[in-house]
Amino acid sequence: MRISTSKSESMVLARKKVECLLQVGEEVLPQVEEFKYLGMLFTSEGRMEREIDRRIGAASAVMRALNRSVVVKKELSRKAKLLIYRSNYVPVLIYGHQRWVMTERTRSRIQAAEMSFLHRVAGLSLRDRLGWLGHLARMPSGRLPLEVFRTCPTGRRPRGRPRTRWRDYISRLAWEQLGVPPEELMEVAGERAVWASPLKLLPPRPRSG
Repeated sequence: MRISTSKSESMVLARKKVECLLQVGEEVLPQVEEFKYLGMLFTSEGRMEREIDRRIGAASAVMRALNRSVVVKKELSRKAKLLIYRSNYVPVLIYGHQRWVMTERTRSRIQAAEMSFLHRVAGLSLRDRLGWLGHLARMPSGRLPLEVFRTCPTGRRPRGRPRTRWRDYISRLAWEQLGVPPEELMEVAGERAVWASPLKLLPPRPRSG
């Protein structure tokens, strides 16, 4: 077997930096902290965060490229957009996922990247999301969406960081975008005229081009 030293590098998988000089003939191969193989990034620490960052970045580039020609184009049906999502976006996002250690944080980040594309396909803007909260707040007691929103599950939570609830997400969104404190959110959103006024200041659903 012949080894091309000009195309070869060495890397040690270890938690701490370890020097290991490999010599081929009279040449010492350069030792690196990371390298790419078959489109995937390997690091000396054996961690996957950098590779997952790359995959999310690559998928975001695909979404930007498809945004005007596919995602917000009215001439394309939602079914066609979802087919493009599955055939173009998802393979880029999860390429090499067989070697990932699927932690809760990793799963959450991948799901967030997927939902970013799907939200655009659905055409949901900030105004749409906060507007729906107003509908929710004005629902009569007993309606299932309102009861689910109000429900506080009993029992012990599993260890680790708790998942973000939609209630927490929409409360933060209303505070950041409209300046409505979480403790006043349902009262303000329940008043149709009061809630509609600040929503008009938010950007509308993007037009297709």
